[in-house]
Amino acid sequence: MAITPDAIIKKVEHNIQSDSGYSKITMTVTTARGERTMKMESWNRGHEKSFIKVLYPKQDRGITFLKVDTTMWQYVPKIEKTIKIPSSMMMQSWMGSDFTNDDMAKESSIVDDYHAQITFEDGQKYTLTLLPKPDAAVVWGKIVLEVAKEHFVPLLAIYYDEDGVQQRILYYSDVKFYGDHYLPTVMTLIPQNKKSNKTVVKMEEVNFDVVIKDERFTKNALVRYSQ
Repeated sequence: MAITPDAIIKKVEHNIQSDSGYSKITMTVTTARGERTMKMESWNRGHEKSFIKVLYPKQDRGITFLKVDTTMWQYVPKIEKTIKIPSSMMMQSWMGSDFTNDDMAKESSIVDDYHAQITFEDGQKYTLTLLPKPDAAVVWGKIVLEVAKEHFVPLLAIYYDEDGVQQRILYYSDVKFYGDHYLPTVMTLIPQNKKSNKTVVKMEEVNFDVVIKDERFTKNALVRYSQ
């Protein structure tokens, strides 16, 4: 029997997500003004909970982010203040990059929030069009996703706004095998309205299905693990 769109999406999400995970990440942001690099650590439990700590550069070290369900907070050591990030700001730039708060918090699940259709298929890949479900609280009007038939690894994703205007393209590359996960360890995001911009994320270290203490995903952790 032919594979269904939902089955493809579930296999993709299995590759790039786990019940719990830890990673070390390097993010390089290129703009017309130059290039800068950030390093960070990330912990997650599925889509529901995530915690990020910035390690580098020095002036940003210790900034932490916590996401629980649909609520996100940021702690800034320099001002010793915890800030709640409202849902209205989920499309705002994350730390000056081309990624958004929604991207870094992993708020949206393409399994839960989108209807998928296979709109093209050849011997190497599937092309799926994802449209938001009526009650889904998502920021994109449409996503076109290309998935390799081998191992169901994402190749690229094209994001459109609610008016059908293409906003950005995310390229996936450098696939590595972790247990039963085939993970693209490099993601390159190119916004379509800022042609000189590019953000590259490299997964330097990845551990799936690790044990993470419950206290990691509390507001107290924002300050505690900022040190």
